[in-house]
Amino acid sequence: MNWKHFLIVVLPLMLAQHLTAQTVVVHGKLTVFNKYPVQNVLVEAKKAKSRVQTDSLGRFTLVCMENDVIRIRPKVFKPVTRKVRSTRDTMVINLVFIDTQKNRELAIGYGYMDKEDLIFAVNNLQQENNEFCNYTDVFDIIKGRFPGVRVSNGQVFIRGQNSINSDTEALFVVDGVPTGSIGWIHPCDIKSINILKDSGAAIYGVRGSNGVVLIETKKGNQ
Repeated sequence: MNWKHFLIVVLPLMLAQHLTAQTVVVHGKLTVFNKYPVQNVLVEAKKAKSRVQTDSLGRFTLVCMENDVIRIRPKVFKPVTRKVRSTRDTMVINLVFIDTQKNRELAIGYGYMDKEDLIFAVNNLQQENNEFCNYTDVFDIIKGRFPGVRVSNGQVFIRGQNSINSDTEALFVVDGVPTGSIGWIHPCDIKSINILKDSGAAIYGVRGSNGVVLIETKKGNQ
């Protein structure tokens, strides 16, 4: 077989294998109030240009590219963007409902939720209507929302200009009280979470010199 014939036979096979290697099939499910499946919602892959609607159980299967971005833009929920990784092909996403009378009507009209479930949820499950419920735990929130902050074995490392030691963990402050651990905090119970470093952490003195993870919970305001 000469080189010309070799290229004609082999190159298409190599190209097909390359394209297959770049493809990721993502299986997912959309919920709201951390409980109810959301149907008829359009889920899109930015790079692959593929799209699909969730079924009656809120499930979807979408063909994406590696490092693709999944976008969800339903009318009555906060928009969601999730990056696809080759090592993660399953997603469970809890949508945050924007509660207005018009949106209640639209949610029912578009068939996203049953009327009875929606009325019960907005009256009784507001604590679950929280974007932090999208995350597995508090450390997943930190990794997802604060690029450059390192999380390892329940410890958080913040690299700031004034850090005494870049390998020393940050201080945790929950509802104004320093604490040794934050792993016990349920994501749905978090009202806000911020990272302080350098001058922003100076109020905590030497203990804050390696940065501060500042968390405010819903219970802290009660």
